[in-house]
Amino acid sequence: DLLKGVPGWLPEEEITPLVETGGFRLERIISTGHASPEGFWYDQDRTEWVLLLQGRAALVFEGQEEAVVLQPGECVEIPAHVRHRVLWTDPGIATVWLALHYA
Repeated sequence: DLLKGVPGWLPEEEITPLVETGGFRLERIISTGHASPEGFWYDQDRTEWVLLLQGRAALVFEGQEEAVVLQPGECVEIPAHVRHRVLWTDPGIATVWLALHYA
């Protein structure tokens, strides 16, 4: 159960690898009001597909004006080397992500 044992608050995001092979990595991420540090951008070598299971979150992509707001059940694919950051996650309920990283 991906939502079992989800804490209400964490000092830092919790990233739990679920499955990893040479071709992909699947992980559960729990955020409790976390955001990317000011000025920090993810620039990953692999494509990332993210599904929001619980909570809410907003992602910002470099060069785009509007944030992408995710609700439970919504997903987004982030191509490799597309710079992005987490603008905010819901401070009222743990945000649970399922993230698949692949080549």
